[in-house]
Amino acid sequence: MNREETMTWEETAPEREFREEVRAFVRDRFPACYRPDPEAEHSLEPEDVWGYDWPADRRSADPERRAGARAWAAALAERGWIAPHLPVAYGGAGMSPVQEFILREEMMRAGVPTVNGIGAMLLGPTLVEYGNDEQRAAHLPGIARGETVWAQGFSEPDAGSDLASLRTTAVREPTDATESADAAGTGVYRVNGQKVWTSSAQHADWLFVLVRTDPQAPKHKGISFLLIDATSPGITIRPLRDMRGAEPFAEIHFDDVRVPVANRVGEENRGWYVAMAALGFERAGIGATIKFERVLERLIACLRSAPGQDFRRADTAVLRHEIAQRHIELRIQYAMARLTASRQAAGAVPGYEASVGQLLGAELHQRLARTGAKAFGPYAQLWQRDGAPMDAAFAHMRFDAVAATLLGGTTEIQRSVIATRGLGLPRS
Repeated sequence: MNREETMTWEETAPEREFREEVRAFVRDRFPACYRPDPEAEHSLEPEDVWGYDWPADRRSADPERRAGARAWAAALAERGWIAPHLPVAYGGAGMSPVQEFILREEMMRAGVPTVNGIGAMLLGPTLVEYGNDEQRAAHLPGIARGETVWAQGFSEPDAGSDLASLRTTAVREPTDATESADAAGTGVYRVNGQKVWTSSAQHADWLFVLVRTDPQAPKHKGISFLLIDATSPGITIRPLRDMRGAEPFAEIHFDDVRVPVANRVGEENRGWYVAMAALGFERAGIGATIKFERVLERLIACLRSAPGQDFRRADTAVLRHEIAQRHIELRIQYAMARLTASRQAAGAVPGYEASVGQLLGAELHQRLARTGAKAFGPYAQLWQRDGAPMDAAFAHMRFDAVAATLLGGTTEIQRSVIATRGLGLPRS
């Protein structure tokens, strides 16, 4: 067993110095005008910070909020810290996975938002791995500067957990009568279909989308991965309001949308493998762990405070045990996130370890929501933030957590990945 797998990592002197550098940068450069909005509902992405929604904030009708979001993006872009793992040539910082882990951790602990999360954390490394030189040059600098926001168009009304059942089609046509449809890199696709549950699609400039390019092929082998301009004629994006009253998701309709073949990432009909790599990057983050640590710290502080004692339930013995258990689970989740970063540093692509982290985080989200609600008894039903304990954080978190075991792959999908890729068990 190697050093990473024993999970006994100790930071080097340069890593400790970098952690201090990040803390100083956040303290000195985060715009004072970019304050959390107490009325804002955060989306369900694990890297989000309560009170911030950077894709929406950069286009906010409030000039101060808009200016703050853009100033923060500009400050991070100066260092290459929006997409720190990207090569310097594309606007990144060329960071190691462990350095990026430290950067993300410290930003989350400071309560400041990440910028361009879906583009930087999912599409960026996917283009580095599977894109061609033209695609990387066209799209990576805009991601790294925070100028181009992306959304992920995978799920459909009848293709969620069973994503390979997707029906959105892309039919390839030559651009004119002199070109053959099978000429490499020429022609266009006509895309038709619907995507749903697409995070922040209403704020996106571009979409990366899974489409079916060969309806006769086995379902995993007839799929391609396309980059689509969200302003293309034929695209309609409608926000979806959830049970909390927030709009973190949208549905997207494609009606004869023309997409250049040059915008396909990887080979035609082999987009499934590109998508699985992107989802591996999605599941590998530290954000959820720190997000939950911060809310648990707030819960403990509230329960110890004089106002909190007016709300908390009288019998605390079981509650103390549950809070201790949540602490243990959070340390396990942190260790898994750290293991994933260490394996990436050793050259591995996130695999079943990322699914373990996703599964732990999703189920912990739900348990933590129940623990917080239990702490306040009937007061946990208060929905309005004014006058409720912890500004009704756990009332909202209970609703938020309902979807946790569906996002980024259901618990059944994650367990299947762990069983087959991690434990070597046969597929059922």
